[in-house]
Amino acid sequence: MSEPLAERMRPRSLDDYIGQKHLVGEGAVLRKMIESGRIASFILWGPPGVGKTTLAQIIAHKLEVPFYTLSAVTSGVKDVREVIERARSGKFFSSASPILFIDEIHRFSKSQQDSLLGAVEKGIVTLIGATTENPSFEVIRPLLSRCQLYVLKTLEEDDLLQLLERAITQDVELSKKHIELKEKGALIRYGAGDARKLLNILELVVESADSDDIIITDELVVSCLQQNPLAYDKDGEMHYDIISAFIKSIRGSDPDAALYWMARMIEGGEQPEFIARRLVISAAEDIGLANPNALLLANAAFDAVMKIGWPEGRIPLAECAVYLATSPKSNSAYLGIDAALAEVRNSGNLPVPLHLRNAPTKMMKDLGYSDGYRYPHDYPGHFTEQQYLPDLLQDTRFWFGQHSAAEEKLNNWMKTCWGEKKKL
Repeated sequence: MSEPLAERMRPRSLDDYIGQKHLVGEGAVLRKMIESGRIASFILWGPPGVGKTTLAQIIAHKLEVPFYTLSAVTSGVKDVREVIERARSGKFFSSASPILFIDEIHRFSKSQQDSLLGAVEKGIVTLIGATTENPSFEVIRPLLSRCQLYVLKTLEEDDLLQLLERAITQDVELSKKHIELKEKGALIRYGAGDARKLLNILELVVESADSDDIIITDELVVSCLQQNPLAYDKDGEMHYDIISAFIKSIRGSDPDAALYWMARMIEGGEQPEFIARRLVISAAEDIGLANPNALLLANAAFDAVMKIGWPEGRIPLAECAVYLATSPKSNSAYLGIDAALAEVRNSGNLPVPLHLRNAPTKMMKDLGYSDGYRYPHDYPGHFTEQQYLPDLLQDTRFWFGQHSAAEEKLNNWMKTCWGEKKKL
């Protein structure tokens, strides 16, 4: 039985690789690393079908090193350790470390990721991870710190057109036929930036033809697929577009749109915990201090869905989505923590003022630790003015209350406490 078209067309070298010029184009960072013959561990983050697995295989072939593959969906800690042991015993035969490619690394548990640390740190394996989820949230910090992160982009229309032309003219099976791409709009639209999906669609259309003379039109593509070109696809780029529309509808205070996009996800087979997780994030990021109960309700909805599952889980999710969409909005906490993080990265580890330091021993007290600290509860209103930030940042502001009804109360209290120092 012949391999699927997508597998037959998988590039074997960087010269055949389509897209991601910012990483593998002439003079780009990954290409230079590959051509040097030595690579460091890295994680590839991007949507499905943009070449993550292919790139890992090309690198292994170019470097002529053993290539081990694990799927986070089916592999456990034992499998990881077995591969690491094989890599350790086989490293003698190569100057470069064997490559361990882990697909969907975001699905690895903490213990599974922990089991990789030693091998990556000692260079027993060079880790290449692939993920469609933000590694900052899904990959443990110690492992992430040992890897470079490269972001792959959705394939552009020109990339997809190049892939179509190459498939029709160079594939061992398709090149035997007379295929004319009269119209390409539906193919590009259905492909949605995903090379694998595009080639699967092309193969389906070709196989449905009665002869070797095939004229591909948009109507032919749509009739072969027998579905709406705008249908939700939880494994493709449309997945990201729909969740983006969902979150932006909540942020924009449109409960009807929020329910519509949620319905699209539910009908498309989206996992309930994915929707619930996004609601929790939205409650903290977009509603925030304007309605602190939003985060409580989002967490309660998450718990309810995990307990009852589908189809009843749609009800608490819908309740939460409507509540968030109709709530007043504030992103002051979101902006505040990002501003504080930017300052920390810029100024480094500034010393804690002496009066704020803990003084559990006599020596520390003699050094002035905690000296001069004023206990707020000993003062009227449970407040007394003193310095809490490092000396170099003592007048810096990170949080600026916004003008929702709930935050006006916070603003007024801050003004009562700090006067002009904390005034908006």
